[in-house]
Amino acid sequence: MTTYDNNNIFAKILRGELPCHKVHEDEHTLSFLDIMPRSPGHTLVIPKAPARNILDIKPDDLAHVVRVAQKIAIAGKKAFQADGITLQQFSETAGGQVVFHLHMHVMPRVDGVALLPPATRKEDVKVLEDHATRLIAALAT
Repeated sequence: MTTYDNNNIFAKILRGELPCHKVHEDEHTLSFLDIMPRSPGHTLVIPKAPARNILDIKPDDLAHVVRVAQKIAIAGKKAFQADGITLQQFSETAGGQVVFHLHMHVMPRVDGVALLPPATRKEDVKVLEDHATRLIAALAT
């Protein structure tokens, strides 16, 4: 198995070297908006522990990620009046992984509205700020 790269983009975000639109943080995880969202409120939940993907993460660290993904899903459904939620996790290149730090995609969904294709467009910062504000408020209730 390939080893974890401490210079991946999510590791840099965790170290504060790159900015993000944070919606939740705790001792074990960081959740922030995807800058190329496939749906409004598309959030990434990552472990703070260095893990390349689901194949090498410690079970307790994965459990924290899943618990937070559920919180974000509930908040996203409320904040975006979504009809459902899509969760995705990709492992290794053949599995569709692009950034090699474990992450779960949490995407609020509305009936009849397709997800945008991956990496279609970079979202406007003002839109991301609004979406972060909405998710943070939904998490607080």
